[in-house]
Order: sequence, then structure tokens, then C-alpha cells
Amino acid sequence: MRQPLTLAEILTVLAAPKSVGDLRSYFHGVADAAYTGGQFDVLGGGGSRPEVADTVTAEDLIGVELLSVTIRSGRRLDLLEGELGREVSAALANIPTDVALGEDDAFAYIVDGGAADIAWRLLRDTPGIGWVTAGKLLARKRPKLVPVYDHVVSCAYGTRSGFWAWLHGTLREDGGALTRRLDALHREAELPAAVSRLRVLDVVFWMRHRHAHLPSGCPGMRLPASVEG
Repeated sequence: MRQPLTLAEILTVLAAPKSVGDLRSYFHGVADAAYTGGQFDVLGGGGSRPEVADTVTAEDLIGVELLSVTIRSGRRLDLLEGELGREVSAALANIPTDVALGEDDAFAYIVDGGAADIAWRLLRDTPGIGWVTAGKLLARKRPKLVPVYDHVVSCAYGTRSGFWAWLHGTLREDGGALTRRLDALHREAELPAAVSRLRVLDVVFWMRHRHAHLPSGCPGMRLPASVEG
């Protein structure tokens, strides 16, 4: 089994000139050529704005589907008006909107049994939702804390379970070097304020690996020659 990328490898990928171009294409692409996921973070003002932070809205469901997942109609209604929606709202109420992955306070929310973990498991274990969609919905509601995570980026990073804790630790390495680089990329690409540093990371790696990724047996993302040994 491959080992997850090191901080040095991640920083090398982010430092490539292509990274800024990919971010601009994804978030600022011309109308009909733009990636629909570029609207995930900003649709309707964002999912973590105070008036809707603890409630799953129709805008959230549309936002999640912009990231190429589908929630079937029965589940949508349950999230909007049913018991599942009420349970998710109760879980979200225990997760601040301003805590960011990599910060001292964040680990208590993402650890097994933490509030974000409880919310994710509640969604993941609901038939028809699953782990990818659960994570994307939570990333819409708590963009600073929960990263978008799917098969492509999992393969690119070389990670499996425990991704939140791994990324939390990586963000804290070397005095927050990854955080500083992601913030710099955010500025260089002139991204909207609603786009979190976690989304910057996700989009760079997804854009870099999406075409080469194989549904099974994928060897992972090819790294720049300078870090391949």
C-alpha cells in the first residue's frame, strides 16, 4: 500500500505554475466552459452563513450536486423536512463555523466521536448517501473544517481512512507551511473569500489527477521529477 504524500511532496505540487492556472480555470472559467464545482462554495452566499449554518437547505443540495454526486429525491426531502434533517441540524449546532482544520481547537471536532465525526457518520450511514456525499455536504456547511474528499483526491494523496486527522496534522507541520502556501495560492488566483484553503488544496489535486485516475488499480498521482527521487 502506498504511503500518503509527505508535506514536502504536497508543497512541491502546489508550487508548480500549473496550480494557479488550474485554480483560475476552475473558479473563474468562462460561463459554459467553467467547472460547475466552482460555484459549490459561493452558491446562495455559502452554506455556513449565520442564518442557515445549522440547517440543510435546497441550495446546499444543489451545491453538492455541482460536485458530481446525486442525492435521490426521497433523501433530499428527508434532509430538508424530515427526521434526518433535524438530526443533522442538531449535530451541526455543535460545530462552530469559524474553527479551521489545523487549528488547536479543530481536532476535538474531527476525532472519532467528535461533533463533525458524528455528523459525518449520521450522513454516511444513511442508505443512498455514502461517505463521499456525506463529506461534500459537510464541507458545504463547515468549509473551514471539513475538506471535500472523493476517490480521485484520495488516490492523489495516497490516503484512505483517517483523512481528516492526517490533513489536520499535515497543516500543522513545519509551523503551518502548508497553510501559508494555500493562502498564498488563494491570493494569487484571486479567489472569492468564501473559498476555503481546504478547497484550494482539493481543487489543485483534483485538477492534477482527474484525467489520469483509474477506477481501480490506480498507481496514484505522478509527482514532479524533483520529488520522485
